Amino acid sequence: HPDVALHRAPWKTSKPKYDPHISCTQFNMAFYTFLSFSMSIKVAAKEAARPIQIVLANEEEHSFELDEAALENILLQDHVKDLNVVVVSVAGAFRKGKSFLLDFMLRYMHNPSWMGGEDEPLSGFSWRGGCERETTGIQAWSEVFVVERSDGSKVAVLLVDTQGAFDSQSTIKDCATVFALSTMTSSVQVYNLTQNVQEDDLQHLQLFTEYGRLAMEEIYLKPFQSLMFLIRDWCYPYEHGYGLEGGNAFLKKRLQVKQNQHEELQNVRKHIHSCFSNIGCFLQPHPGLKVATNPYFDGRLRDIDDDFKTHLAELVPLLLAPDRLVEKEIGGNKVTCRDLVEYFKSYIKIYQGEELPHPKSMLQATAEANNLTAVAGAKDLYGKSMEAVCGGDKPYIAPADLERCHEEFRECSVRHFRSVKKMGGDEFCQRYQSQLEGELDEVYANFTKHNDGKNIFYAARTPATLFAVMFAAYVVSGVTGFVGLGTLAALANLLMGVALLSLCAWAYVKYSGEFREIGAVIDLVAENLWEQVLKPLSEHYMEDNVRQTVVNSLKASLTEPASQHGKLKAH
Repeated sequence: HPDVALHRAPWKTSKPKYDPHISCTQFNMAFYTFLSFSMSIKVAAKEAARPIQIVLANEEEHSFELDEAALENILLQDHVKDLNVVVVSVAGAFRKGKSFLLDFMLRYMHNPSWMGGEDEPLSGFSWRGGCERETTGIQAWSEVFVVERSDGSKVAVLLVDTQGAFDSQSTIKDCATVFALSTMTSSVQVYNLTQNVQEDDLQHLQLFTEYGRLAMEEIYLKPFQSLMFLIRDWCYPYEHGYGLEGGNAFLKKRLQVKQNQHEELQNVRKHIHSCFSNIGCFLQPHPGLKVATNPYFDGRLRDIDDDFKTHLAELVPLLLAPDRLVEKEIGGNKVTCRDLVEYFKSYIKIYQGEELPHPKSMLQATAEANNLTAVAGAKDLYGKSMEAVCGGDKPYIAPADLERCHEEFRECSVRHFRSVKKMGGDEFCQRYQSQLEGELDEVYANFTKHNDGKNIFYAARTPATLFAVMFAAYVVSGVTGFVGLGTLAALANLLMGVALLSLCAWAYVKYSGEFREIGAVIDLVAENLWEQVLKPLSEHYMEDNVRQTVVNSLKASLTEPASQHGKLKAH
């Protein structure tokens, strides 16, 4: 009705009744006033909406943080928070036109005759030409679109832009985290590629989706929903025509698992099929040289080739038409906007922790495997050499001889490690050499314990120590009892009883093999008594005896010549 709340029509007077007698001029003025008011509201709403950073990238620490307040402001609005959500995300390499595509999606969501005027600049998500990245982290459009489907149900549509992969400032882990997080939270993931689907594109997709699947608490048959390969700048329309039909035919051929394929290639394709419930492909032509080479290009349709516009008009409704929208599901359950906030919080905590392995570049992963193989070979060589000297069926060897063999075999093992051709460079390999040396020392400690176990005196250390304690306690008990110190005698008897019980328990453990923890404690106590008390006393006693023997020998050697000299004088 032209008589709107804020703008009264020209015929509206102070009279309470509507006056039907108006001129055409008056009606036209009222109608255009209404239209201008409606458009101003739409323009104001459009200007208010903007891309919001919901996942922040810390470039120095190569970590990501969720802006919970920003995400809640978007998804917990009263009119959308309880609606099932549709999340359309665009991901792929940097500087390949992801934000540019999303802005055309925004036009479609705002206006059914969405392509716009020939001279209308493209606005929305930030984009520009050039070779440097524009988007970091993950951004979402602040306006959640409510769409009514043909069956009368309403869904909330969220458009998401992601940081481009493989730029000069992002690690493989950064790229994997962004791609995995966007795939886990989206119902439709658009995988934005240029010119073709190469094998490394599939391998990166395998790595990123596996990183996402690891983070999910439960592994479902197919953890992710729809994947759309969008091949930009398609150069072979004579083989496969532009659009969805040609794209699906091309992708079917590219993802086909063949009997004569290498196992690695088969595994990549099987993995991709196992991750997504629906996979499609769209072939999009090049937008034209003006778009690619003009630094002042601002998205006006007049600068874009007709082929690109024609197929863009096919692509966007394919993703966003009301009856083609894919609602987000996790575990077979529909996800509302309110639920999606909690899933974002849960997933980002996983990627902020250390539970998941860190994805690595192909060179780094190969170099690590190469060095670990060399470490295993060198360690095996050391183990076999030591087994030949002090293995299970070999007799006891003196500790000094065992240590000398260890040093010799250790040096030989390190030489073997250095002789193996390895990737990664000297500094990288040095870390694994240090790791090898540490592991060899641990193996040597185990061989030493095994060798000590063959020494009958070492095996008898615990019972001998306990017998010594019992004997000492018996002597102290007798002496203190004789002189009338009954309390000390009782304590000595108690100590003797404890030592006797410990000896019986130790003998039972060694005989039966049960209660080994108790036997280990008795061995430890006996070893400490030996090292701290009995051994120093015995060494001190032996030292005194040796000293006294030496003194007596010297005295005898001095007195013998003197006595012989006296006998000669007497004669």
